[in-house]
Amino acid sequence: MSLLTTPLDGLHRELGAKMVPFAGYDMPVQYPTGIIREHLHTREAAGLFDVSHMGQVIIEGAGAAAMLESLVPVDIEALGVDRQTYALFTNEQGGVLDDLIITRWARDRFFLVVNAACKAQDIAHLREHLTGQTLTVLEQQALLALQGPGARAVMSELCPAAAELVFMQGCAARLQGVEVYITCSGYTGEDGFEISVPAPQAEALARELLEHEAVRAIGLGARNSLRLEAGLCLYGHELNTVIDPVQAGLLWSISKSRRADGERPGGFPGAEVIFQRILDKPALRRVGLVVEGRRPVRDGQVVRDEQGEEVGTICSAGFGASIGAPIAMAYIARELGEPGTRLQVSVRDKLLPVTVTAMPFTPQRYYRG
Repeated sequence: MSLLTTPLDGLHRELGAKMVPFAGYDMPVQYPTGIIREHLHTREAAGLFDVSHMGQVIIEGAGAAAMLESLVPVDIEALGVDRQTYALFTNEQGGVLDDLIITRWARDRFFLVVNAACKAQDIAHLREHLTGQTLTVLEQQALLALQGPGARAVMSELCPAAAELVFMQGCAARLQGVEVYITCSGYTGEDGFEISVPAPQAEALARELLEHEAVRAIGLGARNSLRLEAGLCLYGHELNTVIDPVQAGLLWSISKSRRADGERPGGFPGAEVIFQRILDKPALRRVGLVVEGRRPVRDGQVVRDEQGEEVGTICSAGFGASIGAPIAMAYIARELGEPGTRLQVSVRDKLLPVTVTAMPFTPQRYYRG
């Protein structure tokens, strides 16, 4: 089956990107400078990411908030206009179908960004639960992410109003005479913005951003290492249909009003299972691991205690360029999850020593005003 491409495909190739298949798309994993330099540049200045493979959806119509609340454990009714929230589609077993971002554009109009790998199933899931609303997939809309401590200065020149946004806030704007929607959000742990722009104008906007000295094109490889350092979940790794929000360390994503003792408890799939899990405490918990030495660990490798007994599994791993060491996230036995606990990871015929550490591995620097 042929791969899909984003509106920036030609630009990626012009910039010398190494292209790889990802979620059905041909995507840039890195550019000639390499993943480590791209990672560090984003932490120090500003990186431009093409995330147009993500799904962009509009839900509108009377009762849209209530419909969404039937699918996610979030207080959508209380969400302000031009405010966004992280959310989870849960299933009846308390597991996670996908994680997403929901932005309220108007009282009965919402903008959703869902993961590329789950896009088709998420859209089908939403359609199945519509109660008179309309669903529009923005198939001709690109999505660019400008991330890093230099991003706000660049945005100040490009769109001063958007540069005033705080974390998880958005606004409609005009860039190069084109209607766009800009949010203060991202997937790197840094301050930054995501720009939803019509596909035909995406390349011109990307080129304008890249003209700024602080901005470089960044691929999926550095995007992954940046989110790992920031302690952020990736669907299919830290989240799946059998991992619940409690063991994933995402209890904060369940609005207080929707919890068992809240004003409007439950009403989302798997609510009772999740409420019981909160009370009982899950057997496993998501933790960060720092690896001794330079040899990396890999997803799926077994974590053992100091006696050699199996106690968990690596879910994401890579080189933390900002801290200069291999790092990982893992699900391990709850009682071993305190920072400072020494464990081991089975790597072929060796046991590599690792230490449980608090996350994020590097401080998150979201702009909150």
